[in-house]
Amino acid sequence: MGRLPGGAPTRHTVVVRSPLRVSWHLAARFFTSLSPAPPTVDDEIWADAHLLPGERRLWIRIDNRDRRHSVVVARRFAAVRPSATRAEIAGALLHDVGKIECRLGTFGRVAATLVGPHGRRFRAYHDHEALGAAMVAAAGSDTATVDLVGEHGPAYPDLRACDRA
Repeated sequence: MGRLPGGAPTRHTVVVRSPLRVSWHLAARFFTSLSPAPPTVDDEIWADAHLLPGERRLWIRIDNRDRRHSVVVARRFAAVRPSATRAEIAGALLHDVGKIECRLGTFGRVAATLVGPHGRRFRAYHDHEALGAAMVAAAGSDTATVDLVGEHGPAYPDLRACDRA
């Protein structure tokens, strides 16, 4: 298992996140989500190399802000886990695919985060992991991919750390 820079958590680390750190992560994610720019061509090529055809069809349905985020997270994940399989990297790329179902923009997601899972779309946002796991399973993904998207499996603690870095 690899390590994240700055003493980031591993699967054996108990993580107590300060409100300031959580707020910083959410603020940074908010501001980067405002750009409508697609991932770079290099990022698209890199992602394609790790996705099965059905997974690729799902990945291109994800909006640009989430695709850009997914590549950042997946590249961190691949650096932390040099032995990661194609299926695990696909899970990192597709970890937020269930957010397709909530159909919320940036400000809707902020509201859902603040309000909680009230109403169908806010509930879908809060349940995006289970929804995404079902989507990738239906697309023919490997068990390791389904597990990661559903927040399970031995590689999940590393994915979680990379998502929150």
